[in-house]
Amino acid sequence: MEEKTGIFESVKDGVVGTIKATGDVAKAVVDTVSGTLVHTIKGTGTVGASLVEAISDVSRAAIRGVSDVGADVGTAAKGAVVGTLRGTKEASVEGLDAIRTTASSVIRGTAEVGGDLGNAAKGAVQGAVNGAKEVGLDVTQAVTAAATGLLQSTSEVLSGTGKAGTSLIQASSGVIRSAIQTVIEVGGDVGAGAKGVLLGVLQGTKATGKEALDTISETSSTVVKGTADVAGDIAKAALGAVQGAIAGAKEVSVDASEAASAAAGGALKAAGDISSEAVAQVKNAVTGTISGVKVVLKEPFKK
Repeated sequence: MEEKTGIFESVKDGVVGTIKATGDVAKAVVDTVSGTLVHTIKGTGTVGASLVEAISDVSRAAIRGVSDVGADVGTAAKGAVVGTLRGTKEASVEGLDAIRTTASSVIRGTAEVGGDLGNAAKGAVQGAVNGAKEVGLDVTQAVTAAATGLLQSTSEVLSGTGKAGTSLIQASSGVIRSAIQTVIEVGGDVGAGAKGVLLGVLQGTKATGKEALDTISETSSTVVKGTADVAGDIAKAALGAVQGAIAGAKEVSVDASEAASAAAGGALKAAGDISSEAVAQVKNAVTGTISGVKVVLKEPFKK
């Protein structure tokens, strides 16, 4: 416990000191996070679950340090992801796992200091893209891993406040929108991002039965609306949401066809609030067999 506390305080103080000395938030976080992880891995031989835990502690400490000096948590989140990938590239931890863990941890760290979760989510996705390019990871997979980690952690944080189902997704809509919109802004695959969002929400809420289906529907709707807000491809977003619902169904003991229908229904509901053309695009995207599951569309949807 002393060593964990020592690492946390060391990273936090290092970030604070560097920012005060240079004013460069991004470099302070990247260098402190990567340097600490390299030292931890080489100095103690930390691997496996212990390394994942170290990544979590270091990321949260970086967020705390940036918050303590009143700097931008989005910049900190971006730096934490890039720094983690640099610091662990020679270690046993898989790059996508490092991204997922860091993204999840920056949300926890941001929640702990009462920061803007949407801003943190945006920074984490940007960091995943930049870091993936730097260390040679597939950018689409990196974005999916970030989205999954972000929404899993957001769902867990908000579940702790007593929110569940539709109310939980409404509360986390800012993070969902930020995640999916940032994927689009950086030129990522919106379908893969949408799939990651759905997976993250299901893994984080651990909802079952009707609550899980309501969660899937509401999340899919938010994803499509968020995509439309930045003129993204709503058909790809809807398809990705359905794929994510199917992939996550087994984890929450929900029938895959029901999960797919719930996601498709949520996407169509959102499209109905946009235009008749949007309804046609989404309906075409989610009709038929997806990931081996026949999707049954349930009327009505508007426009």
